[in-house]
Amino acid sequence: VQLQAFGGGLVQAGGSLRFSCTASGRTFSSYAMGWFRQAPGKEREFVAAISWSGGGTYYTDSVKGRFAISRNNAKNTVYLQMNMLKPQDTAVYYCAAKSGGSYTISDNYQNWGQGTLVTVSS
Repeated sequence: VQLQAFGGGLVQAGGSLRFSCTASGRTFSSYAMGWFRQAPGKEREFVAAISWSGGGTYYTDSVKGRFAISRNNAKNTVYLQMNMLKPQDTAVYYCAAKSGGSYTISDNYQNWGQGTLVTVSS
């Protein structure tokens, strides 16, 4: 599956953004999907993930209550709604697809979209 992400940009602290990530192919619904981010000078880190059905969602502690992941399998799209953004959320965000293994481990994801930059100004 090939992934393409949309929705990055510049936003002030406290603002909101929504990412979308669209997949090609007819097997999207068989993949769990995740969002990762990489801030300048830091390693890539897990942000959020959603099971293939959408029935399970997972978040890193720093975004719980602020970010929401969702998916629409009919549209082959996964979303990340980001609210109450903070300067420390500034990073390149990646969507990814996996078929097995832990949701939080990037090595378990087989397919990656291009990164999209979010800059949160204070």
